[in-house]
Order: sequence, then structure tokens, then C-alpha cells
Amino acid sequence: MPVKFSSFASPHLLFCVPELSKVRAGSALIKKKRKGSALRSSGGDTPGRSRGKPLVPCRWNHAKEAEGELSFLSIVESYCDRAERVVEKELVKRLRTPKDENERMLWVRGVLDAIRSCGHVLEVAFPIRRDNGCWELIKGCRAQHSQHRLPCKGGIRYSKSVSADEVKALAALMTYKCAVVDVPFGGSKAGVTIEPKNYSVSNILICARRDQTKKLTMSWIADTYAWTLGHKDINSYACVTGKPISQGGIHGRPSATGRGILHGIENYINNATYMNLIGLKTGLSGKTFVLQGFGSVGFHSMRYLQRYGACCICVEEVDGAIYNADGIDSNELQYYKQEHGTIVGFPKAKKLEGSALEVPCDILIPAAIEKQLTKENAHRVQAKIIAEGANGPTTPDAHDIFLQRKILVLPDLYINAGGVTVSFFEWLKNLNHVSYGRLTFKYERDSNYHLLMSVQQSLERKFRKSCGSIPIIPTPEFQARIAVSYQIMSIATKYNLGLDQRTAAYICAIEKIFKTYIEASFIY
Repeated sequence: MPVKFSSFASPHLLFCVPELSKVRAGSALIKKKRKGSALRSSGGDTPGRSRGKPLVPCRWNHAKEAEGELSFLSIVESYCDRAERVVEKELVKRLRTPKDENERMLWVRGVLDAIRSCGHVLEVAFPIRRDNGCWELIKGCRAQHSQHRLPCKGGIRYSKSVSADEVKALAALMTYKCAVVDVPFGGSKAGVTIEPKNYSVSNILICARRDQTKKLTMSWIADTYAWTLGHKDINSYACVTGKPISQGGIHGRPSATGRGILHGIENYINNATYMNLIGLKTGLSGKTFVLQGFGSVGFHSMRYLQRYGACCICVEEVDGAIYNADGIDSNELQYYKQEHGTIVGFPKAKKLEGSALEVPCDILIPAAIEKQLTKENAHRVQAKIIAEGANGPTTPDAHDIFLQRKILVLPDLYINAGGVTVSFFEWLKNLNHVSYGRLTFKYERDSNYHLLMSVQQSLERKFRKSCGSIPIIPTPEFQARIAVSYQIMSIATKYNLGLDQRTAAYICAIEKIFKTYIEASFIY
């Protein structure tokens, strides 16, 4: 049986397959590992601009953590702890047994500890031969944070600074993210300690940077699994998502996270209650926004927001930032970046000397890396809404400062969940072995839409002389059922959290995972 990945596919194949569950043959290789106490020693805040000082050229580099500074994993666990303290008493009340309240409290705390802890970590090392003839040992790891739902879902991060704790943090975020948006996956993540731009395709097939190459990467992984461990599995191509259309992929996957950011912002910016709390008018039209990071997520977020009438006035990348008060066109900037490899020098904007995070705007979208908004720069942020397009861009100290300043933070586990949502549909498409348009739920959704449109048009024809347009407005109960944002808002109201939507989102996730643990007897 030919192996179509590399001669070293076997040792690291499991870690390369994002959706491989414990049911697969390779689960025996995954070792259970207790939650580690050692914290990651690399991460770092945005170097930012001290008052009167210019930014350093490479503004997003991971710097060594200062003494007392939380690691990425500790940040995620800190947010989880906050939510657990709020929801603990409610979970105790919901338990029927045991009768003694102290026993129920201990039971709940045990389940919450299990939810927070990372379940499995697999570390690998495999050699590759470089083009110059030298051999190099590549290291990587994969964490499966929770298997309360299977398969486990999560992507691969390529970075020299990646570490086991960083991968565990991202896996935990994926667990909570899937739970918030009701996607039945457990959370996982992988990391490879390489810088992709320094490796050719012939060196290592999994090195990728551009969108098309990312699609090919997923296709290579799926093909490798199908020809090795999954050669007897008719559903083998469902092992990864993000594949090309011809290989079982789905339309809209590259732009899914950006589209999710649009709709996530839209749900809040059209809510008069929240806009009154932060002193902003409802509606996206005419709003200004600043973007940190112009990768796939940043570009598609910018494109969709502009379609809805918002204006991007500033974009920041790792090598510089540009500003135009009259707006920057997303497509023109994308063409320029593709041609020149950078946004610096874009002719229709001027160079920004300071930090884009501190530019006055209505909406700030950090879509780069973690720990960009810290206690050092949180007081200088001048946005009304922060939509976390990246994973973990805000530290707990910065989060508290934003709450005090009445800045609405739309958390990462809610606002950037569009990608995993569309991945779920690709997974269903692969398991059903039909095109997405022929799946039953897609047909039913379209049928219901056309039925409602028929009702609306019939009412308008009947009453148009006196009433004009008659929109079909869903009830709050129906909205709560279909929209995650309404679930989060309801939880925030129930627990009197005000603008703290992050804690509300974590509670939303924890309640759902807790129910699964109890009903599936995960805790003995």
C-alpha cells in the first residue's frame, strides 16, 4: 500500500489529522496526561507604542513572559474559572441526586474540574531532509482537550514559538467554541515548531501559508489517512475539513470565520439595549472599524463589513500599519498585498506610526495572535466594540479594564466560531456522501424560507394599501433557539453580568458540556 505523504507518515500521522477521534485505530498511541503545572515560557504582549515612542518593526513577536504574567493556557483557564464560580450554585440546584447539598457541591466541582482539564496530549518528533541535503528533526504535539463529543476538532498551528501549553489552550478554546455554537465536536489542536516560509513543499508537504495551499494541505492529510489507517473506512475523507471542493470540501469555508464575525457583530450592534449601554447608535451602516491582521480572517471580515456599510479606516500587519480616514477598500488592498507581499506602501493610505489598537473607531477587530490587548494598552483603546477575530487576544486584566470603561467585548469563542460551524457541514457532507445542496436539512431550510416568503408576500398583497411592508418577525423564543447570541445575552441577563459577554459565553458552553458529562455518565 503506497504512502502518499512522506516516508515518515506513520509516526506523526495521527497528530496531523485534526478530526481523528479516539475510536480510530491510532487512539492507543495517545497517552493520558495529567494537567501540567508548568506554564508556557513564550507568548507576549503587543510591544505597542509607549507614549512618544515608535513601534518596534516586528510588533507581534512572541516575547518572553514577564514575571507574574499569565500564559495563554492560564488565561483560558482564568476565564473558565470565572464562569464556573458564577454558575456553580445553579448547577448544584439542577442535580437531583445525591440529596445532601454538600455532596452535590463536591460532585459539581469534580465535573467542572474534568471539563477544565486537558484529556490527552500526544508529542511527536520526525526527521525530514532539507533541499540542501541536511536532516532536521521536526517536533510537534497534539492535544485533545475534551472527548465529551466525538470526533475531536481542531486545526494545526505552524510557528517556532508553539508549545504544548499553547496547543492545550487552543484545544480548550475549541471545546468551548463548539459547545457555544452547538457543534457536536470535542476540542483539539495541533502545533508544529516550524516557520512555513522557510520550507519548500518538497521539504515537508504540511508547510502551508496561502489559502489554496491550505486546501491542498487538508487534501494531502485526508489522502494519507485514506491510504493508511483509513483504507477500510468509506468515510475516511471526513477525517479533515477545509479540503478543496473536488475532494469533498464545501463552498464558503475560507470565508466562514469572516462571515461569522460579521453576523456576530450584527446581532449585537442591532440590539438597542447593548448599544445604549456603550453609547453607540444601532446598525452597521456608517460605523468605522480597525483591523489588526490581514490574513484570511481579516480580509473576509473586512469585505463583509464593508458590504453592510461599515468603513475600514486602519489595517495593521506584522510589518506595519496603514490609515485612511475615508476608508480602505478590501479588494484593492488584497490585490496590493498579493503583488507586493505586504500592505505597507499601499498608495491609497498613509503609514501609521502608532498602534492600530489605539486608533479611535467604533469597532476594533484583533484578528492576529493572542495577548494583543493587555493592561499596558487597554486604557488607550478607543473603540466601543471589540470583536475578537483571533483566539485569546485579550488578557484578563485588559478584559476587566474594558468592562470598567463600558467597552463591549465580543469573545473569541463566540465571534470567530464561523469556521468550525462550516466545518461541521463539510463533515456531514462527507458522511452522507452527497453534495451539500442535496442534504435533507438544506432542502428543509430552503423550503421553510420560501414558505415564509410566501406568507409575507400574501399579507402584503392583502394589506399593502393601509399597512405597507409587513415583515415576518420571529419571536424571542424562536430567536433564542436559532441564534447563539440570544442564548449568551439571556445568560448575561440571568446572572446580571452586564457587558461581560465572555463570562456569559463560557457559562453557555460549560452548562452544555456539564449536561453531556452527567447524562453520558462520564463521571463515575
